[in-house]
Amino acid sequence: MWLMCAILSAVFAALTSILAKIGIADVNSTLATAIRTVVVLAMSWGMVFLTKAQGGISEISRKSWLFLILSGLATGASWLFYYRALQLGEASKVVPIDKLSIVITLVLAWTLLREPFNSKSLIGAALIAAGTLVMVL
Repeated sequence: MWLMCAILSAVFAALTSILAKIGIADVNSTLATAIRTVVVLAMSWGMVFLTKAQGGISEISRKSWLFLILSGLATGASWLFYYRALQLGEASKVVPIDKLSIVITLVLAWTLLREPFNSKSLIGAALIAAGTLVMVL
């Protein structure tokens, strides 16, 4: 199930980039990010109520609140910079650079979460970084 969700995430992320590039043609990138955020917010809360998950709000710990808020701030910053980069550059160059987040995530997961980082992870990260350079240069 996680694999199917991950594949669908990649498909929708790709659509996000293309649709965003078309949508921000004549729109301020910060305004475009705000509009996108409102849509995501409505969709997210719609899913909360559709799945009847709203009762779990009171059970969220302070630590979880803190890290969810920090994650939201990081997401907002990422989206603001991503939309600005898309507006200024070519999607075919912005998107590969954005995907360097995979390499950064691997390093952070190893450093902060103590997740395994083996030779496969190292080779994969190096190939992603190299592939990004090839696509951008």
